[in-house]
Amino acid sequence: MPATPRRVGPKSSRAAVRATPAVERELVILTGLSGSGKASALKAFEDLGFYSVDNMPVALIPHFAELVEHSRDIRQAALVVDVREGQSLEQFPAILKDIRRTLPTTVVFLEASKAALLARYSETRRPHPLGREERVTRALGEERRLLEPIRNVADIVVDTTKFNVHELRAYIQSKFVRESDGKSVLISSVSFGYKKGVPLDADLVFDVRFLPNPHFVPEFRNLTGLNPKVESYILSFPQTREFLDRLTELLLFLLPHYIREGKSYLTLAFGCTGGQHRSVMIAEEIARRLARHGYRIKTAHRDMPR
Repeated sequence: MPATPRRVGPKSSRAAVRATPAVERELVILTGLSGSGKASALKAFEDLGFYSVDNMPVALIPHFAELVEHSRDIRQAALVVDVREGQSLEQFPAILKDIRRTLPTTVVFLEASKAALLARYSETRRPHPLGREERVTRALGEERRLLEPIRNVADIVVDTTKFNVHELRAYIQSKFVRESDGKSVLISSVSFGYKKGVPLDADLVFDVRFLPNPHFVPEFRNLTGLNPKVESYILSFPQTREFLDRLTELLLFLLPHYIREGKSYLTLAFGCTGGQHRSVMIAEEIARRLARHGYRIKTAHRDMPR
């Protein structure tokens, strides 16, 4: 089970800091045993909006921290440091001490039981970073020894023995998600045409072919759902407005539950016959409505003529 964070003090106010619209600059250094889930954890940070770097050389960490501290574009960053650094790991505690003087930095150390790590290596059949010739059991023991100084300065130690990928992601989010409004999920509002199939990455699919089709209006045939005249035409029908109102209400009910379950991105797909008129207009309107409620959302139109 996850260990209790080693330090409280200033770190315990992290959620309160995120309550302000301006995100405080922060650096997360992710480290730990090979096979403990560092790659999955880094992906979770990336989904939260952190600028993410794998296998950062220890000697470059101060330069990267300076970049985060002064960059206009990077305010939150996560990087992985692991046993691949070899003897350079001895420099880590001193480097961390210097960085923390100017930049809030959290060290997350992932580990797991010996049996769990051996089972994961058996499943993936990947060699241990300490060498192909080393037996995994011996390599894991050596790795624990080399990483012990870093573990001793970690703010959060996580035992991933009983975690699956989704549970680890949820744990990372529970510690680092911006909780100012609870709307951390990134939503994609996508239009498509059923002629070319349903998008494979869609989480929720809505068929809008029941709406009147602008294709059969000569002046609209060569336009798209982005055109104001086409939009006004589709909105002129009462079933369109009722559909939008009911769907908005449904999504505002569903989204907090998806977030609570650890969902960091969600794809809403709207389909009409060709993906040119109705689906485009509906995808854009739903995006506008959800944005007004504070959600991060982007639109894409897969089959719309360019």
